[in-house]
Amino acid sequence: MDVSRETEERLQLYAALVRKWNPRINLIAGSTLSELEHRHIADSLQLAHATEPGHGTWVDFGSGGGFPGIVLACALPADSYQFKLIESDQRKGAFLRTVIRELELKNTTVIASRIEAVEPQNAEVASARALAPLADLLAFSARHLKSGGTAYFMKGRNWREEVELAKKDWRFSVEPIPSITGSDAAILKISEVSHA
Repeated sequence: MDVSRETEERLQLYAALVRKWNPRINLIAGSTLSELEHRHIADSLQLAHATEPGHGTWVDFGSGGGFPGIVLACALPADSYQFKLIESDQRKGAFLRTVIRELELKNTTVIASRIEAVEPQNAEVASARALAPLADLLAFSARHLKSGGTAYFMKGRNWREEVELAKKDWRFSVEPIPSITGSDAAILKISEVSHA
């Protein structure tokens, strides 16, 4: 994907940090480490191209190794969003704080807590990748998105079933954006979330 030289340099440094830390705290499955740039970074990077320019708070649920939150903080303009990465695993939180310091991501902070325990963030945008069933993500969105906010959830081949299942308990508008890194995968652009 086309990114600026500064973004590319940051992403290369980020990849090096993931490789350095992964043997100790399992940020990503070891079997996918050789595919880090394509399977994890490029996959997350497509979200930067799927979103409209904006400002305010962007909350990333269950950031783990920083996908997609850190990648987005690298790729989007520094004056656009304040990224808040919610991660309950303390070791992964320590990794994320190291990345933020090393990459000088001044617009990014870590909230080391469970998503449902964090005070409502009133965010313009929310995101998550490979975290939880859509119904759970909608509950997180209802708590942390401001009225009129938008969520982007990266889902695999079963996304259609997840949408149908979630409709039993939630009302929401969904626009699937085809993934460019997985033939059956999609980014679900979700808005107008409310309990059914």
